[in-house]
Amino acid sequence: MRAAAGDQVVVESSHLMAHRREGRIVEVHDPSGAPPYRVHWSDTDSETLFFPGPDAHIVHVEQTK
Repeated sequence: MRAAAGDQVVVESSHLMAHRREGRIVEVHDPSGAPPYRVHWSDTDSETLFFPGPDAHIVHVEQTK
């Protein structure tokens, strides 16, 4: 998994009654774009260090200049 700051991370839970979670990647620690990522979560308005699992995917946001 590779990402850049500004990309969106989406976590789709496979558990019944669990909610989809979305956040914006604010910092990538590895120069290659590998995890972990510092993510600002939209549902809690908080930031955490995130190690994506198999239920997560990245939505790449195009940078406009």
